[in-house]
Amino acid sequence: MNQPINITPVDDDRNRQALEAAHRRVSWPVNLTPATVGYHSQGHALVLGNERDVRRAARALHDLGLPPPTLLFTDPMTADSADDEDEDEDDETLLADTASLTSQQLSRSQARSFSIEGYLGHFSASVAGEDGAIDLARALTDREHFDLVLDLGEAPALTLELPPPGYVALSWYDPQRDEQLEALASLVGEFDKPRYFQIDNDLCAHSASGYTGCTRCLDVCPADAVRSHQGRIEAWIEIDPFRCHGVGSCSSACPTGAIQFRLPESARQQETLLAWLDAYRDAGGTAPVVRFAEAGDLAGEEAAAGHILDIPLEELGAAGHDQWLTALAGGAAEVRIQCRTVMPERLTAFINDQLAQAHALLNALGHSPSRITRVMAGDQAARDALPQEAPLDGDPLVFTDSDKRTRLDSVLAHLELLGDTDGQRHAMPAGAAYGGLSVDGEACTLCFSCVSNCPTPALATGNDQPMLSFREADCVQCGLCAEACPEDAITLAPGFLADATRRERQIQHQEEAFPCIHCGKPFATASTVATLKAKLADHPYFAGDALARLEMCEDCRVKDVWQAMARDPEAQLKV
Repeated sequence: MNQPINITPVDDDRNRQALEAAHRRVSWPVNLTPATVGYHSQGHALVLGNERDVRRAARALHDLGLPPPTLLFTDPMTADSADDEDEDEDDETLLADTASLTSQQLSRSQARSFSIEGYLGHFSASVAGEDGAIDLARALTDREHFDLVLDLGEAPALTLELPPPGYVALSWYDPQRDEQLEALASLVGEFDKPRYFQIDNDLCAHSASGYTGCTRCLDVCPADAVRSHQGRIEAWIEIDPFRCHGVGSCSSACPTGAIQFRLPESARQQETLLAWLDAYRDAGGTAPVVRFAEAGDLAGEEAAAGHILDIPLEELGAAGHDQWLTALAGGAAEVRIQCRTVMPERLTAFINDQLAQAHALLNALGHSPSRITRVMAGDQAARDALPQEAPLDGDPLVFTDSDKRTRLDSVLAHLELLGDTDGQRHAMPAGAAYGGLSVDGEACTLCFSCVSNCPTPALATGNDQPMLSFREADCVQCGLCAEACPEDAITLAPGFLADATRRERQIQHQEEAFPCIHCGKPFATASTVATLKAKLADHPYFAGDALARLEMCEDCRVKDVWQAMARDPEAQLKV
């Protein structure tokens, strides 16, 4: 229920004391020895772009102490390519200063086929050749890779929002050029970076039996560090730890918890949030507002009002709508997501999508969507504003499971209990991991291919009877069940069902078991047997009386085959 707050003077000193008490009682979780990945760079750089800018940059990098770089020209040095501010520069001196450097002029076709892969200390660059790709590191320097890449081209070779460490794209006339060149030149030596994530592929809903399901993590990474790797049959998700910037959106977008953020772990972050709210309330704090913000932004600002409980995130994407709703269910009056003016486009799109999902769920559960809002960094008035509604009044939220989906269901059930729901299915933003399904009973043969491909407990078989059941709360709408169904009997029904029945297991289809015509053991459904007989009626192995084998259990079918071979040993040669 939405309870407009009685706007009365709030004792900020008391709230601040309560906030300090909460921090003393519960510390923010920190991984003291996080797993890391290491970079090793000797400073061998590849510099590419038009010849004049490349030679200028090479000379500047040499002056900064880097080893002689390799030069790659996409355009020649012509008289009319000089900029006005450098028109007095002596090209002969520039050429003399860089004459000893290894260089290569690319043809137009080579420039079009040029590509870069890798990260600090391990970049590969290639162009198309007559006999396949040409490895430029080997061809030009007899090295396995380049350590650094300075891209001065008009169109960067890598168009990522967050390029890998060691790659810098800039214009020679960029006002920050000198600072960026100095930063690039400093990347010599050994460096460590946290391994931000871990993946449990057993929980992943990306692929099964050659079918592709969930791709949410692939769609949100601004560093393109998340990849789908295709095996002979199966595909699986991998995160390149050397390219990963730890934005966190892949972990928040993952509906099953297969991708776990580690700084801190998502479950510990969630539990600390609840513990802080409990401690704040026990210490007499009122009107709590939880603000999710990047720790770096929090460190450089003035102290917030006493009723603001800050969640210091490594990156803003490390908390999604499940964590925001947890704050409301745990006693926060409102939640505020603090964004920066300039963020990667994919991160901005991800936050927008998470806000849309949170608002749709709040509306479906009978709460005001205004309980979760966005504020911009530096907007002190919006940050410190008193909430417009009182905290939801109910028993404390307690988690009894570590599974991400189970925890989310507990949060939704808690908010449902405190809201006014209508029992209807509510529309969600496209791609949201909420929805049901419908099964065409006339087409379904209870082959259970859907069950074997479902990555969650959403679909299940019966114990003693051929039966297909479904629990909507577990469904992440990956679509693997529909893809795997040989009869096209399954249709997804996107949307959030605002009713307690979403947590109950519902029978979708059931039949009587078909008994073996020899021993009487139930082994399949009548529809399965009928379908097999129709599809295999013309197969020579089941010709004539042998068609009856499809009405036998596996044991009796083998016995019948051996008995037939004993009677007529040459019969198998006729198949």
